[in-house]
Amino acid sequence: MSALHALDQGMQVTIVDPGTPGGEHASSYGNAGWLSSHSILPPSEPGVWKKVPGFLLDPLGPLSIRWRYLPRTLPWLLRYLIAGSTEARITETAKALRTLLAGAAPLHQQIAEKAGVGQLIELSGLLHVYRSRQHFEGDARGWRIRRELGIGWEEIEAEELHQREPDLDPGYGFGVFIHEAGHCRNPGAYIAGLIQHACDRGARLRAVKATGLRFAGDRLAAVQTEEGEIVCDAAVIAAGAQAKMLAAQAGDNVPLETERGYHAMVEHPEGRPRTPMMMMDRKVIATQTELGLRVAGQVEIASFEAEPDWRRAEIMRDLALQLFPALPRDLPASRVRYWLGRRPSMPDGLPCIGPSTRSADVIHAFGHGHIGLGTSARTGRLVAQLLSGQKPEIDLAPFSAQRF
Repeated sequence: MSALHALDQGMQVTIVDPGTPGGEHASSYGNAGWLSSHSILPPSEPGVWKKVPGFLLDPLGPLSIRWRYLPRTLPWLLRYLIAGSTEARITETAKALRTLLAGAAPLHQQIAEKAGVGQLIELSGLLHVYRSRQHFEGDARGWRIRRELGIGWEEIEAEELHQREPDLDPGYGFGVFIHEAGHCRNPGAYIAGLIQHACDRGARLRAVKATGLRFAGDRLAAVQTEEGEIVCDAAVIAAGAQAKMLAAQAGDNVPLETERGYHAMVEHPEGRPRTPMMMMDRKVIATQTELGLRVAGQVEIASFEAEPDWRRAEIMRDLALQLFPALPRDLPASRVRYWLGRRPSMPDGLPCIGPSTRSADVIHAFGHGHIGLGTSARTGRLVAQLLSGQKPEIDLAPFSAQRF
């Protein structure tokens, strides 16, 4: 997105990425595909620390921690808990994220159509499902904050919910439909299409790993790679969960952590969601993609390099069987694919967007956590505005890397 918007400003652009565009190595390959302009609440909330032991003890729970990694990640976890410790903190985060997410789905649709992949973006809304209205009312604070910030929704009772979603487990008796949201039918193909579009417009793609930055005084001179330097006037650090080292070279030691997530994808499913949905009791999302039924979720706190724990992905498969009873109980292994991704997450739920401390020539654009796909379109616009000396279209102070 940053590359496309920089091209719009008439800049010469090189994209540095060692992986195949849209390949399985990238976090956005296997996410749930949500363009959720209402995902404005930080992951933490008041009292969440009381729930953590239950999450960890629940084999199907949404959170796991590699205990050997705990000493290293403990400072991040403490900041995470503090960030959601009061309603005032949550509301400030929500206000900032709303400016970044508002209109996300239409922004993506416009860009996708220009790139020739408009069929991958759908503006058909998103659904949250609860066991009952009572369970929905247990989340009243979050929905109230959304309403105060201009987000509307439709409440759906049990009978209508199951008319809309006939394959869903009948144990879910209440739904919340967000009209303004949308989704991507194949995030990996979308990214590949965007990069191809950028290259068609003159961007260069270098399949190498960026290893550092070289400065001349307070000006950027080059990006260093495993195959030599790329001389440039400016650079954008959009390296996801691997951005921390590059950000430090640009003068900003940020508390960027890896929240690993998994998906299970069932090919040719007998049961599926008509509208992408989040099961609020399990904190997982089910989306019918071009490739199959994708059930995505989990937060696994572990190092970037740690080996996958595919049991976490098998939990996603098991939840798919629970959520959509028409799926066969003896689902053949050949019809299920598993995937691991690494969310680049800041403890306060806000990404880093803006100039680096060492040089205004280096722009940060990383740390978007659970909402990287949705926020990417506006982030790219903001990056291009900064690169071209324009005033950003939203206030970037909440997203400054210097806030830490």
